[in-house]
Amino acid sequence: MSRLIVISNRVAAPRPEGEGGAQGGLAVALSAALREYRGLWFGWSGNVATTFTGKIDFQRHEGVTSATVDLEEQDVDEYYNGYANRTLWPLFHYRIDLAEYDRSFAGGYERVNERFAETVLPLIEPDDLIWIHDYHLIPLGAQLRERGIRNRIGFFLHIPFPPSRLMVSLPFHEGLVLSLLAYDVIGFQTEEWLESFQNYVERELGGHCESDGTVHVGDRSVHAGAYPIGIDYKEFQQAVASEGARVAHDRLLKSADGRHTIIGVDRLDYSKGLTERFEGYRRFLEDNEDCRGEVFLLQIAPPSRGEVHTYETIRESLDELSGRINGEFAAVDWVPIRYVNQGYGREDLAGFYRAAKIGLITPLRDGMNLVAKEYVAAQDPEDPGVLILSRFAGAALQLKDALLVNPYSKEDISDAIRRAIAMPREERIHRWKAMNEVVKREDVVWWRRRFVEALEGSRPPARRQAGDEGRQG
Repeated sequence: MSRLIVISNRVAAPRPEGEGGAQGGLAVALSAALREYRGLWFGWSGNVATTFTGKIDFQRHEGVTSATVDLEEQDVDEYYNGYANRTLWPLFHYRIDLAEYDRSFAGGYERVNERFAETVLPLIEPDDLIWIHDYHLIPLGAQLRERGIRNRIGFFLHIPFPPSRLMVSLPFHEGLVLSLLAYDVIGFQTEEWLESFQNYVERELGGHCESDGTVHVGDRSVHAGAYPIGIDYKEFQQAVASEGARVAHDRLLKSADGRHTIIGVDRLDYSKGLTERFEGYRRFLEDNEDCRGEVFLLQIAPPSRGEVHTYETIRESLDELSGRINGEFAAVDWVPIRYVNQGYGREDLAGFYRAAKIGLITPLRDGMNLVAKEYVAAQDPEDPGVLILSRFAGAALQLKDALLVNPYSKEDISDAIRRAIAMPREERIHRWKAMNEVVKREDVVWWRRRFVEALEGSRPPARRQAGDEGRQG
């Protein structure tokens, strides 16, 4: 059996007890694959060094070997905070008004991908399968090809792929997309993002896409497909049944004092639609005076990417908006919004989800959104809550029995909350069973196996000359 080498911006391989918090479902799934394939997980350590040395720190825990490198401060500023999170992230989430185009960002992005390629190169054996993850490392496959790597290489994009009319706003967009053709398998979260990629290939590159997922550009052919990611259902069920979850569940129920809990859990990010969500909840309070005092919104929003100024802006906006709503509607014994800027572990969240009458998940644009799936998996089968989900989340394509809403519409959110509160138990059970079956069947192991099997079945790349793939300018 071939080895599997996973490459991502950050490494989330298992850690010894006491080092860091609970592992996410993606880390659990990839770690299981790495154990199965005797693999290696390579990426940035998260540490900043004075100069880049390329020195690799190897760690081994629970059968998984990780290999990490430190980056320079300039690398972090230009590659991570710059091109990845101030250029690509907003663009790929349809926010070209927030995207920043700076030549130094693009240079840092190219430089770090080259450094990753040079550093990981000696670790790659001829029969290894290589699986590269996410928007931080789009050009890495092409960089490896230029250095003579002929292994099967797959790439998975965890966020949306923008429509052509938005993608062309990116300087040197053609070079970035051409670099994807260095891969043998390209994976997207949903058919929508796959279609956006195929449309770009045909409109901007003059390529041709077949119904079986084969993409042809010039003499290069690759496979592109939709591989929706899931949660680790079995592991999450263990979290739901844990003592920690029970304590969190009882704690929230006690504090609710008979009121209905609406829960939202999101990183503090403009793509999550938090401002629009608060405004929709405010409209609900305005239109449903009889429900005031009977319900509250618990919004958990841990900060992220504090070095990027747009995240400071969204935090200030939400602080102000939640304060205004509470000031307008609160009573001496009731506060309509509990807005919490800290993260919680998996067991705590599992307990909170189970205690909540409504899950309010309304991103403006999401690659998938696993919180929606976790909320479903956490419910009591005898008395499940109701999931209100943005139709622009990738998960909406699988969770069709959620109450799907337009996150930009205050009225849509307000009406859905009212409907969820009044929904009979029989309807709640019917909707939950349908969604839970999907979440259980199409879990993170199903996702991982589908992608790796596609990569294993792909044809080895034809020998090509260095520089055949387009490069980011």
